[in-house]
Amino acid sequence: MAAVMLQGTGSDVGKSVLVAGLCRALANRGLTVRPFKPQNMSNNAAVTAEGGEIGRAQATQAIACRVAPHTDMNPVLLKPQGDRTSQLIVHGRVRGTLGSGNYRAGRRALLGDVLASYHRLQAQCDVVVVEGAGSPAEINLRDGDIANMGFARAADVPVLLVGDIDRGGVIAAIAGTRAVIDPADAAMIQGFLINKFRGDPVLFDDGYRAIERVSGWRGYGVVPWLSDARRLPSEDAVVLERRMTRGDGRLVIACPILPRISNFDDLDPLRLEPGVELVMVSPGRPIPADAALVVLAGSKATIADLASLRTEGWDIDIRAHHRRGGAVLGLCGGYQMLGRRIADPLGIEGPAVSVDGLGLLDVETVLTPDKALRAVTGDALGRRFEGYEMHMGETSGPDRVRPVARFDDGRADGAISADGLVAGSYVHGLLAHPDQRHAWLARIGAAGGGVDYRASIDQALDGIAVVLERHVDIDAIVALAGMAGDQRGK
Repeated sequence: MAAVMLQGTGSDVGKSVLVAGLCRALANRGLTVRPFKPQNMSNNAAVTAEGGEIGRAQATQAIACRVAPHTDMNPVLLKPQGDRTSQLIVHGRVRGTLGSGNYRAGRRALLGDVLASYHRLQAQCDVVVVEGAGSPAEINLRDGDIANMGFARAADVPVLLVGDIDRGGVIAAIAGTRAVIDPADAAMIQGFLINKFRGDPVLFDDGYRAIERVSGWRGYGVVPWLSDARRLPSEDAVVLERRMTRGDGRLVIACPILPRISNFDDLDPLRLEPGVELVMVSPGRPIPADAALVVLAGSKATIADLASLRTEGWDIDIRAHHRRGGAVLGLCGGYQMLGRRIADPLGIEGPAVSVDGLGLLDVETVLTPDKALRAVTGDALGRRFEGYEMHMGETSGPDRVRPVARFDDGRADGAISADGLVAGSYVHGLLAHPDQRHAWLARIGAAGGGVDYRASIDQALDGIAVVLERHVDIDAIVALAGMAGDQRGK
């Protein structure tokens, strides 16, 4: 079966979006397509139908392929924690932790798991579109690599190198990659793509030819700045720093950016509301005093992030906001922070400790090793919702008598304070449905616009695919994906 891999000259060059757009373009041509990322490192994850978790980008890429997300699409997921280790997820399930001491040996042992998932996907489709991680130019990480050239060579998959012209130095980035990587790795790269170009691409013709000349690789296109990309869920928290600018929205919803913030795409649907201004508050800045709602998003290390919240003084801001009659919503780890206490007796997140929470909800949480991973449906605030649970820990206490949601299986979720101003829930994706979002906005005096978030993602993928069809030689990529292994490097 055919396959092609997109690797980058660095992180955040747009690989995830280009893979999603290419998946949709190929699907629109009538091909059956599957996305694949051998190893991902992200705290933004999605739950699959079989009860596993994968990176959020691969879940979006599955939507682009018009198929359900599956754990084989991202067999190895590393989720950074608070003690310089990462939780290791293999085939959707926790398999332990990796730290600086066992990182290289640990990932090398996972190549068999990666290849097994890849071959299962191959058997299901016409073409697999693979996304690398970071850059193959990080030659200090080459030994034991399973994310870039280690996978490409083991699976015999041709590679296109993506360069980000918006950050500058793209000619040197591509030529430099060719210069530093192993010749056998360089032989896997068959061409390059220029991404995030602003203006008339003709202005880069000389640079494009210079890259072809100095690298020896052919160009497959210059992709313009994709405005639709901002409508897709983000996987990397680095993008949050670009979402802090204040606009002229009538109602402010603020979310502090904690170091290990996770599943912050829960808030993305709020950006569709014309009367809402979502402010992501970066470290060193106060939570806006005019906020109508403060949201604490999920966290991969709740106790460590709670300490960071206090270091920033945001706990003082949140309590002042509550005293003024402002609403507070905690999602997953944010829900746990709002309680009276968080205990980690088994050292799930690090040292075994018990710490005071913010005390805005009369609940307590005990962290446990079992992770809840399941899709959920039910009712919240009198409206239907679809979402998923992804958390470690059990929460109990008096405020649980006022649950946020009631699942269709009869279970209650979350808690609401006696004054009705503070709510916490373990449900991710709660705000995605327009009716549910409208109900939450009504609590703070705003009207929902009724835009369907999931439909918006689908429309954005179609828009990106159209742009790629215009600016990228997709016919050549299709031919490259089916090229026989003995033709590569010639």
